[in-house]
Amino acid sequence: MTLIKSISGIRGTIGGVPGEGLSPLDIVKFTAAYAKYIRTTTTKTSNIIVVGRDARISGAMVSSIVVGTLTAMGFDVVNIGLASTPTTEVAVTGEDACGGIIITASHNPLQWNALKLLNENGEFLNDAQGKEVLRIAEAGEYSFADVLELGHELTNNTWLHRHINQVLALDLVDKDAIAKANFTVAVDAVNSVGGTAIPQLLKALGVKNIIELNCEVTGRFSHTPEPIPENLTQIAELMRSGKADVGFVVDPDVDRLAIVMENGEMFVEEYTLVAVADYVLSHTPGSTVSNLSSSRALRDVTEKHGQTYNASAVGEVNVTTLMKQTGAVIGGEGNGGVIYPAAHYGRDALVGVALFLTLMAKSSKKVSELKAGYPAYAIAKNKIQLTPEINVDAILAKVKEMYANEKVTDIDGVKIDFADGWVHLRKSNTEPIIRIYSEAHTMAEADALADKIKAVINQMK
Repeated sequence: MTLIKSISGIRGTIGGVPGEGLSPLDIVKFTAAYAKYIRTTTTKTSNIIVVGRDARISGAMVSSIVVGTLTAMGFDVVNIGLASTPTTEVAVTGEDACGGIIITASHNPLQWNALKLLNENGEFLNDAQGKEVLRIAEAGEYSFADVLELGHELTNNTWLHRHINQVLALDLVDKDAIAKANFTVAVDAVNSVGGTAIPQLLKALGVKNIIELNCEVTGRFSHTPEPIPENLTQIAELMRSGKADVGFVVDPDVDRLAIVMENGEMFVEEYTLVAVADYVLSHTPGSTVSNLSSSRALRDVTEKHGQTYNASAVGEVNVTTLMKQTGAVIGGEGNGGVIYPAAHYGRDALVGVALFLTLMAKSSKKVSELKAGYPAYAIAKNKIQLTPEINVDAILAKVKEMYANEKVTDIDGVKIDFADGWVHLRKSNTEPIIRIYSEAHTMAEADALADKIKAVINQMK
């Protein structure tokens, strides 16, 4: 059993002993603490909290506990049911709510679930706010409402439709151009809410030819849900058969977008943001932001347009905070997360799909031709399972010492920038692992950088 409390929410495996997994008692405790925090900090008078969930098997159970706890705390709940993370974010502001809870463990396997906590702007709580929720939870500083002050549950199933309409209304989304291009689009939604959301979006954009893979909304993931190459063999095989112009893959809560080229090769999720940013910057001058673990290609593309790039710590809220500070017109994370402020401040695969299809339609280029036009980098993503004998702080200190003569950034783990590449070592916010990301002009060079760090860790075990 595992329970992880971080800037990415309260995430854990379902079942087990309270405090060691995401048990019903833990769900009540953290939901009640969140409700207490929102009650004392919100500027809204609506008394509403929005709740949405992905399709994973435990979702209905967790949702019933969350809704029950929120009403027991005196809040009215707008339950939007099966919904993507970005749809839930949009619903918070659309309902003029005090906050929102998204019940999803994102890319984690089906044994996991999580509470992602939103403020009244439909954005994730920052580190300080999240820590205050955790403090309230551990201190038990919450009390439930008297019977006459109990909240009520309201159901609203319209928010996917409304979200899609908001995407279609974006100035840089050209529905007519997409429809005229007559694309055939393949979709892999890993049997979660993307199986409804992405096909509906594509139809609204005028796409008539849609090949659906794993779009049954069962919550029984057809493959490991993280949208990385080794998990996408089925759609890669379909694309190699020449049946579609582009393939889109989303994770269970539809905030990450991976793209498969017409030849069956991966566009690579790092380049989702790069391509969308290139399109946005060609029409809207402004700065960009991604996190420290994202490809250097975004920096290169941004500078090609004569604009400024900035890097944040890993975590969506860190990216959005820096985007606001710098006035960025586009940003996101290298895991396929596109954040487009003209839509909202949140990773949104629906926005990514619409902008990428517009880019394809207006450029008249194949996906592989688009990819060939971007700076060539290869990124290696390694992970090491945490064990009691691994002292992460000591490892980070050792790596900093070894590479003291290079450019070192330590706002989130340790990142070493070299002339022709970089390596980033950090403890995961979402899993009990150490992530080692490295990038260079070739995969062999990226792997070599990662191997150097692995050697340090192995020496210190």
